[in-house]
Amino acid sequence: MARMTMIEAIRDALDVAMGADPSVVVFGEDVGYFGGVFRCTAGLQAKYGKTRCFDTPINESGIVGAGIGMAAYGLKPVVEIQFADYMYPAYDQIVSEAARLRYRSAGQFTCPMVVRMPTGGGIFGGQTHSQSPEALFTHVTGLKTVVPSNPRDAKGLLLAAIEDPDPVIFMEPKRLYNGPFDGHHDRPVTAWKSHELGEVPEGHYTVPLGKAVLRRQGRAATVLTYGTMVHVALAAAEESGVDAEVIDLRTLLPLDMETILASVNKTGRCLVLHEATLTSGYGAELAALVQAECFWHLEAPIRRVAGWDTPYPHTHEWSYFPGPARVAEALRQLVEVA
Repeated sequence: MARMTMIEAIRDALDVAMGADPSVVVFGEDVGYFGGVFRCTAGLQAKYGKTRCFDTPINESGIVGAGIGMAAYGLKPVVEIQFADYMYPAYDQIVSEAARLRYRSAGQFTCPMVVRMPTGGGIFGGQTHSQSPEALFTHVTGLKTVVPSNPRDAKGLLLAAIEDPDPVIFMEPKRLYNGPFDGHHDRPVTAWKSHELGEVPEGHYTVPLGKAVLRRQGRAATVLTYGTMVHVALAAAEESGVDAEVIDLRTLLPLDMETILASVNKTGRCLVLHEATLTSGYGAELAALVQAECFWHLEAPIRRVAGWDTPYPHTHEWSYFPGPARVAEALRQLVEVA
């Protein structure tokens, strides 16, 4: 298998989809000639032409609105929002139109559209280039929300999202584009080429939406997480000495409750970890579900580790970022509860 970065894996998925299906179109700000700000679409316009991979004005509501119209008429648009922080002007289109189209038309129309967006911090992007707004999408009936943690999953999940008949929000942790990141910002950068999940199968394959995966087996506690925090959780489990089981959710909606319940019922303790703001974050939903379904197996209160309830700071990025030290301490406190 080829070794790829997440950028290359996403580009490969788009290439495979566009080559197999002429109804797949890719567009957004700078995605055509320039190849995207992170180069995820580099070379696609040259290969497939300006009618299938093209640049748009700086108008997120127009980008998503055009995609919805295309989807209703039988195309499969994959639109890019340059940063997740920029999606707010398009939020009404996503919520009121894309997510509701199947319901409001009684199934006469669907919206097979993928909205790609780089998400999260760790690159000193400050408050307007570091947000993690996934909870705003998981709240909306009619959307699927995906957050890959590695190149192999990124390609398979993106192909599954493109083939899905309904709208999918595909959030790409930008700190993982070029390599895994365990939260130790003061250590040398690791490349995907040295990581087993940097091995990406050639051609077409899919990772099913709604299926989590176990990244680390353990018996003392369960960590529920996704995206960049998967790698932080793995580092924290090793450094804390806690025999923690780490589950990579991959898809936030639909959610793989079967895998979650099997793990928490086994360990009896649960830590929910994400980079987004704590209050009303997606972790609150996970905690509520685990409490309701695993109550008689829990040996300690569910803990959450997340970003602080502030705008994402620039100069204090690593104080905001839920790093391995903070997660390790939470794990130790979790298992010390009698």
